Amino acid sequence: MPADTKRLAHYRPDPESHPPVSYPDYRSNVARAPKQPLVLLPQRLGEITGPLLGEGRVGRTDHDLTVQHPEEPLGQRIIVTGKVKDGDGRPIPNTLVEIWQANAGGRYRHDLDRHPAPLDPNFSGVGRALTDGDGNYRFITIAPGAYPWRNHHNAWRPAHIHFSVFGTAFTQRLITQMYFPGDPLFDQDPIFNSARPAARRAMVADFDLDSTVPEWALGYRWDIVLRGTDPTPFEDEEDHDDE
Repeated sequence: MPADTKRLAHYRPDPESHPPVSYPDYRSNVARAPKQPLVLLPQRLGEITGPLLGEGRVGRTDHDLTVQHPEEPLGQRIIVTGKVKDGDGRPIPNTLVEIWQANAGGRYRHDLDRHPAPLDPNFSGVGRALTDGDGNYRFITIAPGAYPWRNHHNAWRPAHIHFSVFGTAFTQRLITQMYFPGDPLFDQDPIFNSARPAARRAMVADFDLDSTVPEWALGYRWDIVLRGTDPTPFEDEEDHDDE
């Protein structure tokens, strides 16, 4: 068998954690969801011989969303830390983690976001970091605000941060969302509730006093488990942009 067609091992499926492919309460998902049965595409060597996502791809301040502009952004400064690990608890080092989020007023810096909340000229809402040798990542950012999104009557998205985790190539990208504890909007949010009940807790960060910096920033901890008994639910890539 030619080397470029050799089939490699793939991750075991986890139907208890991931949302269903079609979830009618999430209105835009209905048009995006496939209408035919899914087909498993085998992983091949060609998928892991593309661009390397190494240390040179991450800038010195990419992990700190509060220092990327001339002035500091408005809002509550927070520190988000965690570990990326596999289902057996082993850390995943040197993997690229990206985040994007709304600002403190609940608005994205994007042409399609017309929410009547102020834009912050000192906040782009995008960051990236590599996990260290023990699989740890760390971001400094601003607590995002909730925002309306017209999915249903008086619909508001809970405050959240989008996370993207890469393997060794762009074809190995996984996307999910991190939420904050005690949010009153959980019960009416179809994206959060599309995850299986047992998996929703894995999407909510813990307040972390150990990573909180006195008189400077609140800390939250959120671990990402790629496979196992408590995996983090991931989205289909087509659904990672909010409406």
